Amino acid sequence: MMNSKTPTYKLNDEDFRQINRRSLFGFQLGWNYERMQGSGYLYTILPQLRKIYGDGTPELKEMMKTHTQFFNTSNFFNTIITGIDLAVEEKEGIKGEETVAGMKAGLMGSFASIGDSIFAALIPAIFGAIAANMATKGNPIGVFIWILAQVAVMVFRWKQLRVAYNEGVALVTTMSHRLAALTNTATIMGVFMVGALVATMINVKFAWAPNVGSVPLDIQNSLDMILPKLLPALIVAGIYWLLGRKHMTSTRAIFIVLIVSVVLSALGLIAKG
Repeated sequence: MMNSKTPTYKLNDEDFRQINRRSLFGFQLGWNYERMQGSGYLYTILPQLRKIYGDGTPELKEMMKTHTQFFNTSNFFNTIITGIDLAVEEKEGIKGEETVAGMKAGLMGSFASIGDSIFAALIPAIFGAIAANMATKGNPIGVFIWILAQVAVMVFRWKQLRVAYNEGVALVTTMSHRLAALTNTATIMGVFMVGALVATMINVKFAWAPNVGSVPLDIQNSLDMILPKLLPALIVAGIYWLLGRKHMTSTRAIFIVLIVSVVLSALGLIAKG
């Protein structure tokens, strides 16, 4: 049985530097289609988890399993989630597992859209345009403007971990009685994000339109009148059921979806929405 005693280890400056180094240079190294950044997230904080729970303990193994689950967010905001996570684990230990899992699921989608929009699109577009325009005119200052912009982004990524950690500590020390509400809220937010992704990212429709007498029957239009995006919802429900089968993995499910999609598309039953 796992020991639920409160951890005694407190993170220090070297811990934060190590996390930031791993985040900047190793967070994406374990990226894969099954769990996205899950292994990278664990790699980023594994030394600190070992200090909090101890080497080889049941608590460490349980939290390692938790942190290798599906995770995908913006590289520019990921340490905000990491900081809050470690603040909770440092204070609550294994008792904060559900809070951490709900928080990660609830925040990763929002931070992915905001972080990528600002740091992967807006800032490169603005400073890249300025630097390129100056470069075409033979002005070398444009190069330094681009470099300074990237350095500023790196500094922002470096500093946000400590800020998030400090806010996380304040959350679990002064509002510990609200952790259950935080867990429920984060979980609901995570479900909301999954629903939004189903409706926006799965673009498939019925292409088959059989004739009833001399009139073609538009199946997709009929489904839309019942419930828009019904087919994507049914597909997700089918995959969810499939993942619950014995010996089924996410990788196998991906291949099954690919094969079935190609076959149905070739037969003219489905098409891109």
